[in-house]
Amino acid sequence: MGHNFSYWEKESFLTGFDVIIIGSGIVGLSAALHLKTKSPALRICILEADFLPSGASTKNAGFACFGSISEALDEINSGGEDNFLQLVEMRWKGLLKLRRNLGDASISFKQYGGYEIFKESEETFAQDCIEEIDHLNKLIQPIVGKHDIYAVSNAKIAEFGFSGITQLIENRYEGQIDTGKMMSSLIAKVAGIGVQIFNSCRVDSVENEGVRHTVKTNHGDFDAKSVIIATNAFAKELLPELDVVPGRGQVLVTAPIDNLKVKGAFHYNRGYTYFRNIDNRILLGGFRNLNYDVEQTSEPGVTDVIQTALENLLRDTILPGQNPMIEHRWSGVMGFGPELSPVVKEIRAGLYCAVRCSGMGISMGSLLGEQVGELVAL
Repeated sequence: MGHNFSYWEKESFLTGFDVIIIGSGIVGLSAALHLKTKSPALRICILEADFLPSGASTKNAGFACFGSISEALDEINSGGEDNFLQLVEMRWKGLLKLRRNLGDASISFKQYGGYEIFKESEETFAQDCIEEIDHLNKLIQPIVGKHDIYAVSNAKIAEFGFSGITQLIENRYEGQIDTGKMMSSLIAKVAGIGVQIFNSCRVDSVENEGVRHTVKTNHGDFDAKSVIIATNAFAKELLPELDVVPGRGQVLVTAPIDNLKVKGAFHYNRGYTYFRNIDNRILLGGFRNLNYDVEQTSEPGVTDVIQTALENLLRDTILPGQNPMIEHRWSGVMGFGPELSPVVKEIRAGLYCAVRCSGMGISMGSLLGEQVGELVAL
């Protein structure tokens, strides 16, 4: 007999939308916020496959960053300085937009700085990075508006209590947020201006019906003039032609630690590994590069190989001699591709996408949502 929808349910909740957004992560919510603010009369809904966003928006480490110095050099080597500067600008503007949209207090933004650590065995690599500090500062200065972005801060190694670290490069303008508070605030703001959000509503396909689209889900068919796909790592499920592949990031968090010295957003291993303080705990994630093939998946889960590497770094380097208790482990799924640039475009008439954040969703998500919103023909 199909779905048992009443006339009222069908008319008020399933049909007549101007825009349907698939994915309730940072990008999807930001797109809805931009469109509804620009045109308050629009009927907009967001469809989310899970109880909470299923990718990385509520599972990330909460880094308000635009790149460690080794990541910057890798990006320049792979794509050139112009592409690198475009990415930095997107990340920086995206962070500013997130903070303006929600306010620093509501996302618990703290500009404690970002730091890249180097072990004694990486001295040559560290020196290569240090030699590029002045050059990178001059490149990025017009974007950030500051000239003293990267600097050697070896005096802080002992202050943080690290073991085996011989070089520390600071980025004064990086920070951290509380991911849970950020997403709660963003959801509340979007819902508060009249956008309907349907959770546990899995989209199976998007089909053209004349000048409108039918979005087929496990709960029935929705109808809209325009559709935005903002599912990042899961984009190929609906748009197989997109060059987006998933990359799972594993994370652990410790129990509270007395007199925790670590404060800031820390990068290691060319950005593949990262850690920070949160509520007197250490949050540590990464090492995806140890097992690329296995971690190129959209399935949740943690593995012994990566969790062991994380624990070794935690106990040997970050909190030496303390043997902290691990309280929780999880994973999130990011979207990557052959290029670091995101994909924001119209696929066909009335169907748009904003995906492939390359692990920088917090930094770029608000901007990408606005950009795809600007593409939508109202």
